[in-house]
Amino acid sequence: MAARCVGAGRLCAGLVALGRAGSRQQLLLAPPPASRHYGQGRDWRRLAGSQGVAALRLACVLGGTLGLYQALQHRLQREQHRAQQQDTQKSSADLSLTLYQYKTCPFCSKVRAFLDFHSIPYEIVEVNPILRKEIKFSGYRKVPILIGDDGEKVQINDSSVIISAVKTYLLSRHRNLTRVLSYYPQMKSKDEKGKDVVEYNNKYWVMLEDQDENQYYPSKEARKEEMKWRKWVDDWLVHLISPNVYRTPGESLESFDYIVREGKFGAFEGFFAKYFGAAAMFLVSKRLKSRHNLHDDVRQDLYKAVDQWVAAVGKHRPFLGGDMPNLADLAVYGVLRVMEGLEAFNDMMANTKVKSWYQRMEEDIKKGQQVKQ
Repeated sequence: MAARCVGAGRLCAGLVALGRAGSRQQLLLAPPPASRHYGQGRDWRRLAGSQGVAALRLACVLGGTLGLYQALQHRLQREQHRAQQQDTQKSSADLSLTLYQYKTCPFCSKVRAFLDFHSIPYEIVEVNPILRKEIKFSGYRKVPILIGDDGEKVQINDSSVIISAVKTYLLSRHRNLTRVLSYYPQMKSKDEKGKDVVEYNNKYWVMLEDQDENQYYPSKEARKEEMKWRKWVDDWLVHLISPNVYRTPGESLESFDYIVREGKFGAFEGFFAKYFGAAAMFLVSKRLKSRHNLHDDVRQDLYKAVDQWVAAVGKHRPFLGGDMPNLADLAVYGVLRVMEGLEAFNDMMANTKVKSWYQRMEEDIKKGQQVKQ
């Protein structure tokens, strides 16, 4: 805030000085007016010069006031967020959460980004991707799975449902996780191959009472925008990760080295996953490229999508959510984060405009983690 005020002051001083210089130059160079009352002409020029300086000063005062207002507004929003984090900790004090995950899974990373940003405590159970014995209790065999206990244990599946349900719980006046989960009913169907498909109604909706909606969404457009981009993450962005991290045999091996290092594998399982998994996923990535109609150089699809996101955020706000990240910001960050340390991530940073936004997100996630600790 101080830097903005100092900058505004310097600009104003420069403009006033320029106005004075311009007034003196006008007095020296302007021809005398066609009047015998020469004294009146000089008075008129002095008056015009002083009025110009006064107008510049007034403009600077107004501009400085506007800058000060914006800085104070930004600070107020930050303080409101800190207060919301404290309220969140109170709201989640009676809520025990356990996240079953693969660390390198983009959907799991989305959930962690959300929980960490909101300073919500949770336990992690890393699932063995081959045996998956950690989730043998569940008929749902994918991750992430979140087990919530607020006096009654509830299983929540699907990353977007987890985020919407937990956010709704934190903002709800009733604090009943079973009731909240009823807002996101399952829909079962079969795909074209006859396989069972489970979808969830309302999974991008945070369910708010009317009196709370304006507090968390300044406009209906803000809410629609958040939902639109959360859906874009699930329908498009996440499908660009595998074709890019398994793009070549070398990148595929690099990716599986990271997966084995960060995941839960036995010695033999790790060796098998690293070499055979890398070869298999290199071939699978080619099928994914065809399924999603990607370019031969899949990096171009990644760059285009990321720059599309940056354009949606725009130049006049740090996040899609304004001064603070919203659920769409957290979803995009969570998905992109799984590529950190890989060639695809470095290429993305070098060839798109996402770096500044990504660094701001990193800082805010770390702050949330510090509050939680």
